[in-house]
Amino acid sequence: MANAREQYDRIGEAFEGFKALPIIQYGEVPGVLAEVGDVTGKSVIDFGGGTGFYAREFKRRGAADVFCIDISGEMIAVGEKIEQAQPLGVRYAVGDVAELAEPGEPFDIAVAVQLFNYADDMTAVEKMCRTIHASVKPGAPFVLFAQNPDYRFDGPPLDKYGFRCEAREGDSEHGIPTRITALLPGQEVSFDATPPKRETYERCLAEAGFTDVTWISLPISPAGIEKFGSDFWQDFYANPPLTLLRCRA
Repeated sequence: MANAREQYDRIGEAFEGFKALPIIQYGEVPGVLAEVGDVTGKSVIDFGGGTGFYAREFKRRGAADVFCIDISGEMIAVGEKIEQAQPLGVRYAVGDVAELAEPGEPFDIAVAVQLFNYADDMTAVEKMCRTIHASVKPGAPFVLFAQNPDYRFDGPPLDKYGFRCEAREGDSEHGIPTRITALLPGQEVSFDATPPKRETYERCLAEAGFTDVTWISLPISPAGIEKFGSDFWQDFYANPPLTLLRCRA
């Protein structure tokens, strides 16, 4: 996971700009929030939460306690800076999810957005799943947002949606070597990642104790359709690059 730490430490505050990209603003964000649902009075743990975008949103939506963990010290520093300027009560910590100790009090809901892309191998995926399972109450929902394991790299380019997703050379036991590039205004930010295969997710989650593992197609919000029109999103729907996954502890 050291490579992930280094990649994200280089980004810092620029990471907040990702949420303005079309696919993120009109796909990821409304999709994740809708799937997590009502958080009023609940405790939420956000694994790989970056600068705390979702953590802050959960707090605004009435969550009683929100804990954001990320491997990047720079990302957490940005989140803490935002918390100091606009206090919401979000707690932040630097940590590798594969190596975390169990929290003192289990959470009601767990969320992970693109967390597993940076697992070094199958063992890391297994450890992360076990850590997350141990961090929530029995029956608690775990919502994941991830690269779609079935994405076809030879499909139409995704540039108009704000990013590129390209295959890298090599092979991996647990995932698909990929280069992801965010097309931010005035700059491109690339990451080397290894999004897990479908069978990796399903096996590791089940072995950690999760049940009801369900893949959910990511929809584009009505606001995204209104802004760009239905035709604009046809390539996205024909070859979805992103997906949601839900299960229970």
